[in-house]
Amino acid sequence: MTETQQASGHAAATFPTRTARTRRFTLGRPRSFAVAPDGSRVVFLRSQGGTDPVQRLWVLDVASGRERCVADHQGLVAGDEEEGLPPEERARRERAREQAAGIVRYATDARVERAVLPLAGDAVLVDLSGDDPPRWLRLPGPIVDPRLDPAGERVAWVRDGALWVASIADGQAAELVGDDDHDVTWGLAEFVAAEEMGRTRGFWWSPEGDALAVARVDVAPVSRWHLADPADPASAPTVVRYPAAGTANADVSLAIVDLDGTIRGIDWDRDELPYLAAVRWSRKGPPLAVLQSRDQQRLEIHRLDPRGGTTEALVQHEHQPWGELVAGAPRWLPGERLLTVAEDIRADARRCWVDGRPVTPAWLQIRSVVDADDTALLVTGSADDPSEIGVWRVPIDRDEPARLDRGGGVAQASGTVSVTVRQEARLGDAGVTTEVLPEEGPPVGIADHAEHSELVPNVEMLELGAERLRGALLRPSDPSAHLDPQGRLPVLVDPYGGPHAQRVLRRRDAFLGSQWFAEQGFAVLVVDGRGSPGRGPAWEHAVAGELAAVPLTDQIAGLDAALEAHDDLDGNRVAIRGWSFGGFLAALAVLRRPDRFHAAIAGAPVTEWRLYDTHYTERYLGHPDTAPETYRRNSLLEDAHRLARPLLLIHGLADDNVVAAHTLQLSRALLEHGRSHRVLPLSGVTHMTPQETVTENLLKLQSEFLRESLPRPAE
Repeated sequence: MTETQQASGHAAATFPTRTARTRRFTLGRPRSFAVAPDGSRVVFLRSQGGTDPVQRLWVLDVASGRERCVADHQGLVAGDEEEGLPPEERARRERAREQAAGIVRYATDARVERAVLPLAGDAVLVDLSGDDPPRWLRLPGPIVDPRLDPAGERVAWVRDGALWVASIADGQAAELVGDDDHDVTWGLAEFVAAEEMGRTRGFWWSPEGDALAVARVDVAPVSRWHLADPADPASAPTVVRYPAAGTANADVSLAIVDLDGTIRGIDWDRDELPYLAAVRWSRKGPPLAVLQSRDQQRLEIHRLDPRGGTTEALVQHEHQPWGELVAGAPRWLPGERLLTVAEDIRADARRCWVDGRPVTPAWLQIRSVVDADDTALLVTGSADDPSEIGVWRVPIDRDEPARLDRGGGVAQASGTVSVTVRQEARLGDAGVTTEVLPEEGPPVGIADHAEHSELVPNVEMLELGAERLRGALLRPSDPSAHLDPQGRLPVLVDPYGGPHAQRVLRRRDAFLGSQWFAEQGFAVLVVDGRGSPGRGPAWEHAVAGELAAVPLTDQIAGLDAALEAHDDLDGNRVAIRGWSFGGFLAALAVLRRPDRFHAAIAGAPVTEWRLYDTHYTERYLGHPDTAPETYRRNSLLEDAHRLARPLLLIHGLADDNVVAAHTLQLSRALLEHGRSHRVLPLSGVTHMTPQETVTENLLKLQSEFLRESLPRPAE
């Protein structure tokens, strides 16, 4: 055995353990940035090392490059901090797919001189500009989502579904607004807002700190679902309010609440526009609300009158088949100019607009707005290659955008137009580079303590088929050690494959899991089909009404093109694996196309779309009452009688996003038709499988299943 083979063998053997302990090599990486308006400091979270899950709060002095830890969870909390987490905070972490512990979020004042952070059901105040030690606020709890007012003089938080406010100076606290009805909360985001809309909060301070915009959520109309733990029959089931497709959503309204408790409801047609997608309130203009119709074909941006409780529609969009929500928009520019992001149908592009005029070029597909001032925008977007994401500073005066990353990779940004925090990853780089780009002077690096995998993706980036599908083909580091007698490798198709997400990105860590499977003796093919972002609205809208047929067609087209171009791939031994939508697609593949796919691993699959949430499902499939045939056509249950290939179903029994009923209903249908299959239930595991042992052993069990299901041909 050569040294290369020994090294790759060792890397493959240790990868499951290391990817579990490092949370997929993300621990120790700086994250969650806040930049002071004067550009002097940057606040962020980071743990001490690549296997340390406990996040700490840090401040970078931009001028000197000095980092200092300003809040350490271990110095503040004795014992296990997670034991004191309120249920609302646990739910928020699940919606955010949070895998770390300790200080996982914070909120600052407008000057970024103070921060407040939730810990163990209480709140801690941190001095960011000086050297005062952190101090507990000792407020009535349990405390959920504490946030400082812009001046840093008061803190607001949610307690038992009511919004509270306290003075920092004297600690005087009072309930500002609440409700005796246990189905009603003030100041929290409802399920679909946090899971699907990107709105994770439910209250917003006014710029003057004299009032708050507060969401009122009534879940009484929402169905009660019960999630039990069969491994612990003595425990009571957890009751969740789940708005499944076609059923009632939470009733969400908005009010302006003064510090004296005066409440002024905001009036809009909530029957026509029931979704409160975003709220923005800044010194640049009056508060804004983004409102959507239930079918998401109508989107309106309303200016709110905090005193009169009325609204004015500033922008109205009618979209077919749906309108996309874009992070960071809308927002006011100085002079009350309105920045929005909307589709340019003629150019097939998602662009930024200021007062109805496009200010970003049609060749740049906007993915998010990071910041904006009176001269320029800071955005992320893709140009000609959707597998690349860049950071761009776009002048409002129609000059060409300036790219702030190196290109050829995946970059994200935080901060402001003048002082930007850029994080960049590339296929050729082992980790992620984090740098502050000050208004003047060279970049200032922020240390990254994340560990790097010994696995180096042996990846070939591809354009496949007539649709020029973006794909990646990964082979073992030493393919010759795994070739069958005909000189071929079995193929593992490893997609997500659904809308709103990508797997094919030009960054090394995007392919580490796929490379591990390649080292087990597979050629691993990853394909992004229609519906994925970065290629324009028409590409995204191609999956309307067809979450099954179109994604499966694209995976087969990608597979066919790869097989035609690479004679070392064995088209007679093809497996497919995936999680969530990818799990749905994997099960779909062996049910409907057993001639092309010979085994499947379906993790947390959506098997029946009537069991998935309203905002996501109805966006793509419509309302089940008006489109019953569409739902039938996209359900896996209708195809249970077709199974003729090995199928492994994996599901966390504590999953409150794709509930285990999806897998159990498919398993029942398969049994009723006498179709053999395997089910791996994961007790106590949610949708994101954060447990180390689960992450580690799932990889090994999947590899065993694939080797068994795709036997090596005889000599």
